[in-house]
Amino acid sequence: MTRSPLSDQDLPSALAGKDRRPLASRDKVWAREAARILSAAKISPNQISMASMVMAACAGFAFLIANAGDFGSRGFLLLMAAAFCQLRLICNLLDGMVAIEGGKQSPDGPFWNEFPDRIADLLIFAGLGHGIGLPTLGWAVGGLSVLTAYTRELGSNCGLPADFSGPMAKQHRMAVITVAALLSLFDPLWDGWNVILALALWAIAFGAAVTTFRRALRIVRTLRARG
Repeated sequence: MTRSPLSDQDLPSALAGKDRRPLASRDKVWAREAARILSAAKISPNQISMASMVMAACAGFAFLIANAGDFGSRGFLLLMAAAFCQLRLICNLLDGMVAIEGGKQSPDGPFWNEFPDRIADLLIFAGLGHGIGLPTLGWAVGGLSVLTAYTRELGSNCGLPADFSGPMAKQHRMAVITVAALLSLFDPLWDGWNVILALALWAIAFGAAVTTFRRALRIVRTLRARG
């Protein structure tokens, strides 16, 4: 059932939904205002989730072709890639706020809440891997990113609270890759083209593997403790 968008007084109490990723940005004025505007418009949470895949595709494509042109175009494309990675996260934030705070949940909402995120990770990291000549690493990072989410969902299916812990959860992955893209603007200063981006992929791969292991270990320990 759809209800009207929430007021400022109503929003904070609605933010504590069960098994939602804890995000301080939900309390930001800009996020609440954006969620209210989208809730009042004829835009569904599922459409926002779909838009996150578009943002990720743009980021991945920018990474893919960044090294194909001259220095100026490379810098512009890296900036665009960083911006689109953050826009992907904003879509991920607002789809849930519009769905829950805005009362626009739908029967297929759980699918669109998860599926686009997995595609987004693959698009960004595979695009980056191919762009810097390390396609296998890019796809591996994408796969490990999907595995972290799979482990979280596995825990939920076992009746446990959703585990959003790191060290390389989704927001951490996007933070690392965004910072790496911005730092890579200065590659000519140390004559190390794409070294930072490559190191970022390795760091995310290692962090995602550790994240998956930690989440899996917690699932096993909790289930055993329950007897």
